[in-house]
Amino acid sequence: MEQVLSTGRPVQITVTDGYDLKGSKGDTPVTFIRAEFNQVVLGDSAKITVSPEGTAKYNFTCSFEFNPEGGITLDDLARKPVFLTMTEVLPKERKLKEEKTLILGQAVVDLLPLLAGETSFETTVPLHPVQGSLLETPRLGAKQCSLEVKVFAAEPLLTAAQMSGGNLLKVTLEAAYSVPESFVPVGTLQNYMVGLQVPSLGEKDYPILFKNGTLKLGGEREPVPRPKKWPIANILAPGANNIPDAFIVGGPYEEEEGELNHPEDREFRNQAECMKKRIIWDLESRCYLDPPAVVSFQKRIVDCRLWPVEITRVPLVVVPKGKAGKFDKTEDEGQLSFHGVAYVNMVPLLYPGVKRIRGAFHVYPYLDTIVHEKTKCLFSLFRDTGHHFIQNNKIGGIHSPLSKQVVSKNLREDKTVKEKDIDGRLRPGDVQASSIKSQSSDTPLEGEPPVSHNPEGQQYVEAGTYIVLEIELDKALVPKRKPEELARRVKEMIPPRPPLPRRTGGAQKAVSDYHSQIKNISRAILDEYHRMFGKQVAKLGHDIDSETLEEQKCQLSYELNCSGKYFAFKEQLKTMPDDIQDTTSTIYKSNEQLRLFAFEAEVNENFEMAAVYYEERLVRDPQNLDHWLDYGAFCLLTEDNVKAQECFRKALSLNQSHIHSLLLCGVLAILLENYEQAEIFFQDATCLEPTNVVAWTLLGLYYEIQNNDIRMEMAFHEAAKQLQAQATKQKSTDSIQYVEEKGKIGSSLGPWGPTGGSSTIAIKAEASAEASKCQDSADFLHPVYYGASQTPPTTIFMETIRFLMKVNAVQYVHRVLAHELLYPQGGPSCEYYLVLAQTHLLKKDFAKTEEYLQQAAQMDHLNPNVWGLKGHLYFLSGNHAEAKACYERTVSFVVDASGMHFIFLRLGLLYLEEKEYDKAKKIYLQACKRSPSCLTWLGLGIACYRLEELTEAEHALSEANALNNYNAEVWAYLALVCLKAGRQLEAEQAYKYTMKLKLKDEALLAEIRMVQEMVGFGNPSF
Repeated sequence: MEQVLSTGRPVQITVTDGYDLKGSKGDTPVTFIRAEFNQVVLGDSAKITVSPEGTAKYNFTCSFEFNPEGGITLDDLARKPVFLTMTEVLPKERKLKEEKTLILGQAVVDLLPLLAGETSFETTVPLHPVQGSLLETPRLGAKQCSLEVKVFAAEPLLTAAQMSGGNLLKVTLEAAYSVPESFVPVGTLQNYMVGLQVPSLGEKDYPILFKNGTLKLGGEREPVPRPKKWPIANILAPGANNIPDAFIVGGPYEEEEGELNHPEDREFRNQAECMKKRIIWDLESRCYLDPPAVVSFQKRIVDCRLWPVEITRVPLVVVPKGKAGKFDKTEDEGQLSFHGVAYVNMVPLLYPGVKRIRGAFHVYPYLDTIVHEKTKCLFSLFRDTGHHFIQNNKIGGIHSPLSKQVVSKNLREDKTVKEKDIDGRLRPGDVQASSIKSQSSDTPLEGEPPVSHNPEGQQYVEAGTYIVLEIELDKALVPKRKPEELARRVKEMIPPRPPLPRRTGGAQKAVSDYHSQIKNISRAILDEYHRMFGKQVAKLGHDIDSETLEEQKCQLSYELNCSGKYFAFKEQLKTMPDDIQDTTSTIYKSNEQLRLFAFEAEVNENFEMAAVYYEERLVRDPQNLDHWLDYGAFCLLTEDNVKAQECFRKALSLNQSHIHSLLLCGVLAILLENYEQAEIFFQDATCLEPTNVVAWTLLGLYYEIQNNDIRMEMAFHEAAKQLQAQATKQKSTDSIQYVEEKGKIGSSLGPWGPTGGSSTIAIKAEASAEASKCQDSADFLHPVYYGASQTPPTTIFMETIRFLMKVNAVQYVHRVLAHELLYPQGGPSCEYYLVLAQTHLLKKDFAKTEEYLQQAAQMDHLNPNVWGLKGHLYFLSGNHAEAKACYERTVSFVVDASGMHFIFLRLGLLYLEEKEYDKAKKIYLQACKRSPSCLTWLGLGIACYRLEELTEAEHALSEANALNNYNAEVWAYLALVCLKAGRQLEAEQAYKYTMKLKLKDEALLAEIRMVQEMVGFGNPSF
């Protein structure tokens, strides 16, 4: 038995007990344990008799010396287990001088905990039976045989620097699928091999090699989970090949990092992994990387993103029995065939927090020029170093050192077949020498195919061959900030706001006063009823019939209207216009109304008044997060970035987990060049909501500004993956949800500004008015123009563009549009040009807007959004004839355009201008049914008035006045209706409010005065 001679630190292996054991001769066999590590026998235990209960007390201790300077290294501990072989000692026969032995089983002890800094650990390992052993057929009700093992080291084997800076690399080769049809399981036996090189110290590389792949015919899918296997040959017990607690679990294709992870690849992969030929390895190889090697590993990825993983096959050599130590040399010795290469993108391992990549990678023919161009690798692992591998062929693991295995006479067996094999890991100098030789030689090595032609390798492409590979690190190369740290940093930048104390005189008092006012008005109406019908009611008592009550109701309504009391009572429940110069709101106005008025002021470019409304909302409810976001979006519109940042940070202080607030704080930090803060905000958003596509995209855009290409790629890749996952998960419901969303109203300013005329101004402001009655107003005021089919966003950048447009971050949109133009899944689409047109319409750049709309129309002239936006362009530029034609065409489409409310309002206004009142009434009725608001009712009221339908006009105008009693045009038309109806008091009151609100439409004002002169009343100054 060979002893380990070194002066390193000892590692002790102690086998204490065995459980549920049995032998071939009776229930109390005599057994002993042999321990082996690194192909060296560490020792044999004493011969112990197993008890009738199947237990045995071995208390067997052996050890080996750990010496990183020369001998057993950390790398050996990582990739090689301790083998414990149980052997039964059979009763001695008289004629035999030596005892007979029978191997029962083998157990495996993984030493990986020692690389995690542990100095001792205990484990119970199963005893796997060898083929033909009685352990293969356990007794009824018996548990699997097992051994109790303790591992001890007097001191940690890793230094503090190695613990903090070292790493453990695991490479798992699962299989090669859809291999060429010329691969057949008959004929010459073949050794299917795969290899790659891992950077080590300095410029030296270590090869990681996998051999002896099993060629299998198709017919069924490989089971999952299935165990990973040790890359070590000649393990006696089949079960001992399996690495403890290590399994191949598979997973959805879409979550892989490889090349065949798209929806269009699913069908091919399903067919390949079920029906076609494949080569199975299921091997895991480990490699310990000390701190300098980790640095070299990172640098190699930065310098060369794609790493070559080679695949080939080598024929096995048949050796006559009894001549196992010699090879039968032939002319084909060392010949490589079907030399291919897969290109593995290692960049994801540089993403923060990423420790593992797994995926399927296409196999291509190995051609020097292409491999060097893609990977900067100058030599082939198999072709340029293959002879050395074959000449040093040994039994044992693929990484086995060139040490002699010690096996007792009882265990030695003659081998009839020896493969021409690769023996494990080379010394760095050997690989480097072979590399230099190949690079400096103009003559191809034996078995080296011409550099420009590889017909066998081309068969991989024709068959669609791909390998499934997993590369995993124990620690991420780039640490990721923990969510707790990000939350702490955000909290430091923006401390949470404590809730305000409850005010007893706030909303509660307002509601109480409102109820009191209702009671007072109710009493006044009852008094009026008693004055008119008190005597009649007293006379009839309870005998009043329904007809009498209906008649009394009509008389009471007539009296209240004629006397003006109805109007007076109604106004008591509203804010009186007389107070408009003193205050902009009262307790009776809701926050939604204030939001509406702010939008109206925005569209009319009365930004000072809009700011007053926004600030009033904040005074009323400073704890409402949406109020701060709305005000911040308004500040972005006015390009007051500092105040916008303050608003978004206020919103975030109210809820530090609010994703939109975090993203908007990040956007403003970039605009104000606070880049470190921007990264914190975006990273926190991705931690809180990892499926948020916009958050990942904005993080990628930030990294682009920082010229951090790897992290930019990581963020965009994650955004695309999340978008694809959402599309796959909600494929059946997306279309329905999207149609609903396209009509939603939003909080940002639309791309159309004010034009002359009070009605025109009011109708443009109507974008805001709809917000209080319909849905959320962002898309309504700032409609996003999709394609004709109204499909959801197809790229991460287009979805981000829509988010930015809704909050008026137009100054950041063009950066994203540039990415959309260059993105493989994006490009110049109809939707792309529509967004460009929208951004230029916001700037009132009508020439550019028209240019982009022409491009959009060329790509999809049946898109209703193209014609809708064209209508807005012509409307704002004053070409009302063209605007009318575009709007009419838009309305005629079966599919609605985005922002149909605007189209209805403006088309109705154009009909009023051209005195097509019937058409105007029809359009406004549609608008009132879809989204009733002050201006839809106003337009309907005007149309009815011009058609002499005074009753309908009054009803429509009353609805408009109820929604907004600050609209001077509504009061003006109410005055006209009352004048025509002969109601003097109401006509005078309506006229008074018209003048106080300063009606700007001189033609309408002249019409009112003309009617006043005609009827002889209506102007209190008469």
